[in-house]
Parts: sequence; structure tokens; C-alpha cells
Amino acid sequence: MPERSYPLARRGDDADDYHGELIPDPYRWLEDTDAPETRTWIEAENELTEAFLAAVPAREAIRSRLTELWDYPKLGVPFERGGRWFQTRQSGLQNQPVLFVMEAPDDEGRLLLDPNVLSGSGTVAVTSLEVTDDGSLAAYATSEGGSDWRTWHVRDVATGLDREDLVEWSKFGLAAWRRDGSGFYYVGMERPAAGAEYLAESRGARILFHRLGTPQRSDTLVYAPDDPDWLPHAAVSDDDGYLIVSIGRGTFPEARIEVLDLDHPDAGFRELVPDFISRVAVATNLGTTFYLVTDYQAERRRVVAVDLDAPEREHWREIIPETPDTLLEAHFYGGRFVCHYLHDAHSVLRVYQLDGEHVHDIPVAGSASLAGGAVEHEGIEGRPTSDAVHFGITSFTESGSLWSHDLESGTTRLLQPSAAQVDPEAFVTEQILVPSDDGTPIPMFLTRRRDLAPDGGIPVLLYGYGGFDIPITPSFTVTQVVWMERGGVLAVANLRGGGEYGRAWHDAGRLANKQNVFDDFAACARWLANSGWSRADRIAINGASNGGLLVGACLTQHPELFGAAIAEVGVLDMLRFHKFTIGWAWTSDFGNPDDPEQYQWLRPYSPLHNVRDGTSYPPTLLMTGDHDDRVVPGHSFKFAATLQAAQRGETPMLIRVAESAGHGLGKPTAKQIAEQTDFLAFIEAALGVTD
Repeated sequence: MPERSYPLARRGDDADDYHGELIPDPYRWLEDTDAPETRTWIEAENELTEAFLAAVPAREAIRSRLTELWDYPKLGVPFERGGRWFQTRQSGLQNQPVLFVMEAPDDEGRLLLDPNVLSGSGTVAVTSLEVTDDGSLAAYATSEGGSDWRTWHVRDVATGLDREDLVEWSKFGLAAWRRDGSGFYYVGMERPAAGAEYLAESRGARILFHRLGTPQRSDTLVYAPDDPDWLPHAAVSDDDGYLIVSIGRGTFPEARIEVLDLDHPDAGFRELVPDFISRVAVATNLGTTFYLVTDYQAERRRVVAVDLDAPEREHWREIIPETPDTLLEAHFYGGRFVCHYLHDAHSVLRVYQLDGEHVHDIPVAGSASLAGGAVEHEGIEGRPTSDAVHFGITSFTESGSLWSHDLESGTTRLLQPSAAQVDPEAFVTEQILVPSDDGTPIPMFLTRRRDLAPDGGIPVLLYGYGGFDIPITPSFTVTQVVWMERGGVLAVANLRGGGEYGRAWHDAGRLANKQNVFDDFAACARWLANSGWSRADRIAINGASNGGLLVGACLTQHPELFGAAIAEVGVLDMLRFHKFTIGWAWTSDFGNPDDPEQYQWLRPYSPLHNVRDGTSYPPTLLMTGDHDDRVVPGHSFKFAATLQAAQRGETPMLIRVAESAGHGLGKPTAKQIAEQTDFLAFIEAALGVTD
């Protein structure tokens, strides 16, 4: 595809002085998504990409197989409130999952909430859901077009009708109900200026209380942080005695915690954890004793008891010591702690008494992960006073089974098997260790058809993320299964910067150490090319969001290592990422380009600023949504225009811009299938895969 075939992108004169270095930004005008000139450019780019993909012979076969495999029931983990059971369900090709209420966890039940009727295109999604303790009311948040903005509604469970309550301009937090159902706490922000809803900075989050039956303008301000960069989240303690406010600084994992005695609110908040020196989360409380999961003096986290009347760290009591595995969560179910650990990036469940005595493990077979929770829930459900625990399990080849465990007897039974028409036995998953440039062993999962043999040219899809203390664990997607069915190998790398191996693992891939993440990914690609399975021109790399940054950085640093690159909703301009929506919060992992020292970390790897004119880059597809208000689409727009202007040769530099779509949350099934069809069709065309 010659350079002249690309849509015309005007080069402007914008430039900025970064600590004495003048950096041009010729395509800054593309940051304004809704400007007529930008919309014209988007339309022309989409037409170009569609023309390329329409010529891929396998495209319709891929679409057909994706649609066929996608059509299976997807069931959320059932959870109980007040004797009622609730479960999200998606029949197969529904655009959005629906909510059912049942008399028992395996009942047929009745439909309670169907977001598919809220818009003809399926672009209105339920992005958060919380039910009162007595099961009578459900607070649910809707988001439109993939936006992070949320609007809270309240549904009466008995009648199936919404109350008049409406809470707008909320972001990032859950609804925390009072036990009496009188109202809920939520994260609220000032309404942005008209026309700036998708680009306005998301600062100044506050905790408010909405009392049922009153207008939002009457909501009570409960907690306003001292710093606009602090992000508070509210929860009500299991005993309904305390409002627990956890405060983060942007996306830094470290947090502080303040609590409010709800029986004596006039006494004000008290500090449980007063500083930002450790990661900490409340598991439960018994009176004034709070049980915390923390990495304080515990690289991979432990459970400690803290008395509100003597919260200083010298008084903390260790309950569950640190283990070689990483503790993700501790849940208080049936008077015990059910702890979710990661062992080499797959899930392990262990049960402990309140005094820390190990009771038993809950079986989780093979390389699998917890999954299938209700909206924004982890994939495991239980109650403080019930011995019943329900959880979902998924893997690279298992679409999601539901299990029930009895804490008293220690027995586990299958509630619902995986429903996708995929035979897990037809595939094999192994985990290998790849030495990075500095010798650090990097785990990588390899999954393939069992009958596939290495021939030196097998196509490989290499996926990574490596950031924000987020673990990448085995998960099921129809896209990956179709890729493997068609003869490809799936490689998923556990890079530094993620949350698989504790605090040091995260620290080794952020801030001044961010280059380690890209080195790890490049090392995985080299291993694959030299393993006997594949070679460089048959390896496609993929990542989304921070993983899109990963792809962009590796593409510009090592174009010779890959046969294709697909960056989804990527952070690609590392000098201006902090100027839009929630981007300011990511300085925890990236650093701040306004700081002279931290600028020197960012400038060498910023994908946008390291594209070299006259370079032959491998075929590249950028994917974004025109309403992404987390990683604004201007990142992808500017990177696409820059790549197209610099590219030497005919290998395509393309961008696919989805309409009425955001960062990915709540994307309707129809859009997902269309997007993933193009994703696989592009890779096969780029790598020269033929049926």
C-alpha cells in the first residue's frame, strides 16, 4: 500500500518546549475528535481499512465461526441478598447481559433488568450493580457508548420497576448501600461543561450520599478529599457500623483509609491507615477490629488485624502471613477468610479461620482464573453469615464453569459446566520461562491445538500488558479459540509491571523501570522466533490500553521482531497523556512529563515520538473508539497519521475507529464480533496465513 494512498493528514505547526527540547506535534488537531476536519479524516481512514479487510479471503469464514462460537449462554456467579438470588445471564448473541432474580442459585428465575431494551444499538450497558442487604432494591449504573460516566438508577426487585431516583455524573466507584435501604454512597464529580463530557479532566471525586426518594441536588456531601488528585471509594462495613473510605492517589496502588462511625457521624472520620506507604484494603471488621490485606512488610501481601482505637502500625497483628504466592483478595464468608491467591499467574483459593489457622483449600483445577462475577465483582460470591460460596472458573480453553462450595463440610460441586462448544482436551497449555535482557525469567503461557507440531513457521499471537499492578491470568475469549482452531499459537506473557508476583514485580516495570516491560516482551518474541515453533515474520503482537503502549513501544523499537502489530485503545503519546480525562492518574506507572527527570524516562520510549521516517514497519492496525473517555482516541489518531507519513514500502498502516464505542466496557456483542472479525482477518492477511 503506497504512502500516497493514505488519507491526507494536514501537518500543523504545533510544538512544545519540554525542558529545553522543542517537540513538534503536527497532528495535534486530531485530538479534537468531533471537529469536522477530524471526522472527515476518520471516515476516510475507516474506508481505507474496510477496503483492505474486505479483500481478505478468510474474513467471512472468520466472522461465521466467531458468531457460531459466540452463541453460547454466559452465566454470572449467582449471589444472595435477603433470601433472593441474583445472576447475570447472556443467552448467546444478546448485546448486553440481563439480570435475573431467583429463589435458589440454580433456579430458572424471572427477568429483572434487561439493558438491551435501553437502546436499539445495544450501546447502553449496565456497568455496575449493587443490591441491598435485604434483596429488595437494586442500584444499577448505566453507561452510554462505552463512556466511563455512570448514571445510577434504582429498581424495585418485587415489582421490576424503577423508582424515580436518578444520580448522574458518577465515575469509577460502586454504590454502597446502607443496610436499612435508606440510600447509598457513591462517587460523584462536577458535571463537565456541555460539549466537553468526553475530554474533560476527571478530577475532584467526592463521596456523596443519595437518600431514596429525594432529588440528586439534595444529596449529602460525605467526604471531600484534601487533594483533587485523590480518588476516594466508599464501602459500608459488613456490620453496617462504619463507612469505609479508601483513598488512592490516582492509580498508585498505595492507599490510605478513613472510617466514619455511622451511629455517631458527627464525630467525623477517623484515620485507620493515615498515609500512602502501603497497599491496603479492608476485608472485614468485627467491632473496632479491622482486618486488612496489605503489602506492608509483606512483598506478596498478608492479612493483619488493626484496632481503630490503636491503629499505629506497631500495633498491627499478623493474622495470615505472607506466602510465596500473591494474595489478591481476602473475603469474609461464613465467619472465615476465603483468600484468593495467584500461584504462577493462576488462581488458588484457601480458607482460614479468623485466627489465621489454615482450614482447607478450595479446588481450582489447572491453569485457571476466577471469573464470571456480577458487574464489577471478582468472580466469587458469599455472605459473612453463610457457609455457601459460589465462584466461576475460566481458562484459555474453558468458557466458564460455575461452582458451589460449602465452607463447613469442605465439599465442592459443579453448578454449571462451561457452555461454549469448545473441547478443552483438543488444546494444550504450558507455561515456560523466557530470560529477559537482564536475565529475569519472564513466565509465558503457550496454548495451541494438541495436534499442532512445530515447523518453524506457525503463526503466533503474542499478547501482553505489563502495568498498573494488574495480573494477566488465563482467560477465555472466542477470538483466541478461533485463532487456535485455525492453526495459530496463543502466547500470553506475564511481564514486569503487572500484579502477578507482588510489589517488586510491579516496581520493576514502572516509572524509571518501564523499559523493562518492553524488553521482556521483545525477549518473548525472540524466544518464539528461535523456539522451532515460529519466526519473526509470523509473530503478531497485541495489547490494549497500557498494552497498546506496549505494542507501540515495541513496534518502534524493534520493527524487525514482528510480522504484525495490533494496538487497541493505546496510550501512545507519552508527553500529553496526562492532559485528558483520567490520564493524570497514570503518572503512578509512567511518571510525569512535566517533571524534567521523569520526562527523560518517557521521551525515549513514547511511541508517537519515536517513529522514524523511512522505516519499514510491519503491518499495523490501530483500534480505538470515537467515545473513549479513558484513553482518548487522539492517541491512536496521531500515531496512525505519523506512521502513515513515515512508512517506507507497501505494508499497511491502518486504523479502525468504532463509532459509539469507548474503552471496551459494555461494548455490545454485535460490535465485538465485527471488531474481532477484523482483528483476526488483519492478522492472517499480515502474516500471510491462508486457509
